[in-house]
Amino acid sequence: MDLKSKIRAVENFPKEGISFKDITTLLMDGEAYDYVIDQCIELTKDIEYDVIVGPEARGFLIAAPMSVKTKKGFIPVRKPGKLPAETVSYEYDLEYGSDVLEIHKDAIKPGTKVLIADDLLATGGTVKAVTELIESLGGEVVGLVFLMELTELKGRDLLGDKVVKTILEYDI
Repeated sequence: MDLKSKIRAVENFPKEGISFKDITTLLMDGEAYDYVIDQCIELTKDIEYDVIVGPEARGFLIAAPMSVKTKKGFIPVRKPGKLPAETVSYEYDLEYGSDVLEIHKDAIKPGTKVLIADDLLATGGTVKAVTELIESLGGEVVGLVFLMELTELKGRDLLGDKVVKTILEYDI
């Protein structure tokens, strides 16, 4: 399946010079969306994990369906103030500022093997923050899977020796 043809490029969004990869057009195609989830599962079939973590917001669109299909738990990572119980947070830098992510303090037990699933690996800042949150609770990130990777931004360099799988690569 030609997945790149299902993803719309929006030029100069969210700022001048950025070619934003809009997956909403892919999500509208049920067959393509299902194919993406199946591919993510296939790419990670040799990784032993207990739960899938998805960062807000588009990571939910990859991680939650994977969770349902694999019958593994899903744990959301959110922006501040969105989770109702006690949380731990992590502040990190972005290309154009900083952000904070949170996870429920009791979401990850020590020794839990975690697969992180998201739509995009760009600079790696968000997924590095998610990794730090998981590890601060005693979890072990055993793999990461993404629909897309912007290879020129070298986001995987931030992830050390972690297993990283992607379906599509873009050279921006």
